[in-house]
Amino acid sequence: MSGEGGESPRKVSSLREGEDNIDIKVRVLSVEPPKTIHTQRGDRTISEAIVGDETGRIKLTAWGQQAGKLNEGDAVELKGAWTTSFKGQVQLNIGSRGSIEKIDDGEVPKAEEIPESTPKAQSTGYRPPRGGSRRFGGRRSFGGRRPSRNEESNEESNEEGGEEF
Repeated sequence: MSGEGGESPRKVSSLREGEDNIDIKVRVLSVEPPKTIHTQRGDRTISEAIVGDETGRIKLTAWGQQAGKLNEGDAVELKGAWTTSFKGQVQLNIGSRGSIEKIDDGEVPKAEEIPESTPKAQSTGYRPPRGGSRRFGGRRSFGGRRPSRNEESNEESNEEGGEEF
């Protein structure tokens, strides 16, 4: 496996929106039960959790078969995760191409040792999650330069032509 985060585990504080193939070791601080959401691609099962390490905490969304795999207090390594942002906060995601593995409890700090800080998104405003309801075609490709917000708006209105919301 190669890519941005595939070399060694990352830290929560270093996460930025729009990254792929992230490997990270975290403690599960809280977890919500799985729920079904309605997306453009159909109904999807997700579960949300707050996870953290010695540098901070972050919201994690587990998609599809990964939903419901986390338990509060678990020490886990996420492999093949990606980041998005919502309301100015970076969020972590794990799906079918990623994995969740339990690790030795001593590899991550205890819940009370994890700071309250969360990574902030670089851009301002709302950015729909990958495959979100405002964009057809699902995920972006992994290569190349990401367009700026203005370029994205122009692409959606000018180049996608006949696709209407």
